[in-house]
Amino acid sequence: MELRAALSCLLLGGFLRLSAGLNLCMSGSATSCEECLLTHPRCAWCAQEDFGNRRSLTSRCDFSENLQSRGCASHFIQYPKSSISVLENVPLSSKGSGSAQYDVVQISPQKISLSLRPGDQTQFSLQVRQVEDYPVDLYYLMDLSLSMKDDLDTILNLGTKLAEEMGKLTSNFRLGFGSFVDKNMSPFSHTAPKYQENPCNGFKLFPTCVPPFGFRHILSLTDKVDRFNEEVQKQMVSRNRDAPEGGFDAILQAAVCQEKIGWRKGAYHLLVFATDDVPHLALDGRLGGLVQPHDGQCHLNEQNEYSASTKMDYPSLGLLGEKLAENNIFLIFAVTKQFYVIYKNFTALIPGTSVEILDQDSKNVLQLIITAYNNIRSKVELTVWDHPDDINLSFTSTCQDGKPTSGLRKCTDLKIGDTVSFDVSVEARSCPRRGADQSFTIKPVGFKDRLEVSVSYLCDCDCSQTAQKNSSICNSIGTYNCGTCHCEPGYLGARCECQEGDASSQHLNFCREAEGKQVCSGRGECSCNQCACYESEFGKIYGSFCECDDFSCARHKGVLCSGHGECHCGECKCHVGYIGDNCYCSTETSPCTSDDGKMCSGRGSCVCGRCQCTEPGAFGDTCEKCPTCPDACGTKRECIECRLFNSGRFADNHTCQRVCKDKIIIVETLEADEPGAVLCLYKTDTDCVMKFTYSEHVSGLSVLTALKEPECGGKPEAVMVLSAVVGSILLVGVVLLIAWKLIITVHDRREFSRFQSARSRARYQMASNPLYKQPVSTHFLETDMFGRSYNGGVH
Repeated sequence: MELRAALSCLLLGGFLRLSAGLNLCMSGSATSCEECLLTHPRCAWCAQEDFGNRRSLTSRCDFSENLQSRGCASHFIQYPKSSISVLENVPLSSKGSGSAQYDVVQISPQKISLSLRPGDQTQFSLQVRQVEDYPVDLYYLMDLSLSMKDDLDTILNLGTKLAEEMGKLTSNFRLGFGSFVDKNMSPFSHTAPKYQENPCNGFKLFPTCVPPFGFRHILSLTDKVDRFNEEVQKQMVSRNRDAPEGGFDAILQAAVCQEKIGWRKGAYHLLVFATDDVPHLALDGRLGGLVQPHDGQCHLNEQNEYSASTKMDYPSLGLLGEKLAENNIFLIFAVTKQFYVIYKNFTALIPGTSVEILDQDSKNVLQLIITAYNNIRSKVELTVWDHPDDINLSFTSTCQDGKPTSGLRKCTDLKIGDTVSFDVSVEARSCPRRGADQSFTIKPVGFKDRLEVSVSYLCDCDCSQTAQKNSSICNSIGTYNCGTCHCEPGYLGARCECQEGDASSQHLNFCREAEGKQVCSGRGECSCNQCACYESEFGKIYGSFCECDDFSCARHKGVLCSGHGECHCGECKCHVGYIGDNCYCSTETSPCTSDDGKMCSGRGSCVCGRCQCTEPGAFGDTCEKCPTCPDACGTKRECIECRLFNSGRFADNHTCQRVCKDKIIIVETLEADEPGAVLCLYKTDTDCVMKFTYSEHVSGLSVLTALKEPECGGKPEAVMVLSAVVGSILLVGVVLLIAWKLIITVHDRREFSRFQSARSRARYQMASNPLYKQPVSTHFLETDMFGRSYNGGVH
């Protein structure tokens, strides 16, 4: 990566040197060393007194190699470079338990210092490891509204079972318990006098329950799991008035009341939020007259109850996310199936949260917690705290596959003990006010470990430390600083040798860019041998001959350089991450990366930070939707296999939930003629056929409609197959013979009928036929040798 960056700089420098008019250093407006440093990160300043000539007023600012070739000694060249200093780098730990558990290190290094020159990009690396046998604190926060009565009965012995299962994952586990209902005020709860002590009054199914409450902390985190069972068995449900609950009040108190809850600094903090309904959100409190926003503070009284429940509004999602992150808490929403989508949307707005489907009676809560914990430990995601506005950060992750992925700051599908690395590129866009150094923190979500980064800016030149006021070099009427004179008001010239108003022809020649050109490009006045540029309401006019300005660059929607660059002498100098004539095109590719890690799902290209789908029929932010694509059925098949049958490529690597977000509808009979749906089928390992349809609804939701079970048919026996084939051949032969016989019979009968008809129409009978003559018979006797006579014949 560093080699590529160095080569890019060299190529850019060579391009700027060889292209006429594009040397930003020499053609810029820099008249001092500090201005030169801000022109371009490759620019350097020559502080040598006798360098250059009177005509080249800004030629001291150039590329370092150019300055040396023009006679500037190397020790006079001011060319600060960005640098990195590692201040603290404790090696990563291998285990999280034992006597040194509070010294466990999961990120390295821990502290670095950056010295940044504006526009100069530098890079550092960090490593993160999910340490084995890390302590875990789990706080179970339960909805105790009336609809959760069966759930309360289910978790009576949850503490013991949970300790047994978590003991397989960590040797240091603690468990706590809290509950919530809603604000005890109208319109959220029943406030009539008859409901004050028993809000279930008159309710036949459950005639007795306790008054509603906002949040009640019941058991601090402890390794005595029997205490958890005891406290759960003491609890009774309550009843509120509306469907939504006050769970977000409870989440915030459980997060910020560190001491009372008992969160340990050196442990994973898991907050399990179990409910069967939606929560109230910020501004809902105004229905009850609560106009004061939540202050984000702990408000537990001596009875460990939330005392500000009827004084402040519900917290916002932003406030919840901030407080959960500050206290390194992973929030696990355990909700019933009908509200899964709502809470899934919350996870996109609150970092470090996940959602799991809870059975109606919470019977699967144990497996739910174990699954959620494993999912949390299988990924690492970096966040940036106190990010300075004038610093650009870009991340490249190297996960277990060993392949760097730019624009990504997280790794998934990890095993406990795996180590991943991230490369962070840093660039300062400008210089803050003098002495205003910055700092920021890079922190994995839910970790106590962090990397603290302090930033100082290289905006001053070393030669400025030895500036001489009223120097003889400047005719005692100016300050000599870094090889140039800064004259007192009323004096001009390289050595302050001229006074304002002197406009002799000799001095005018120094104010023309070339012979025949206008003095000061027609946008200034020549005083002594320098151009004094006019002021403009559109921006700044500058340059040796007033040839440059900062407002004549390309725009996008009326915004100069699209707001992503600086206008320099008619050309946009884009900030890092943007390119193009008007700096509108973003080079960021992370928005184009689909859930499976492919760029635009392999169906398009990333242009200006957005996917342009090239595959016919593909659409979506990352071209992920495409019912008519050739590979659509194959892709969705893997989701059908892992979601319905827990098999296939996605079943073992925990990617099914991340990649397969489609809604799946299971039916007994598949309607293949559904408009807009594509029929897919494939052969299973058991030689059955699985059928499903894939469609995209107008709402943007992808829907897979699948048969409940694959279709399987019996295998025909070989004898039956052979008999059927032989019988078919014989049957065809007999049919052909019968048909032939029928044809011959019909033909003979027709011929005979014609013959009979011909005889009946004959003109002559046999007796009168002149061609016919009656035969004549002649008899004679013959004698044999003995003299006997016999009939010899007829003639």
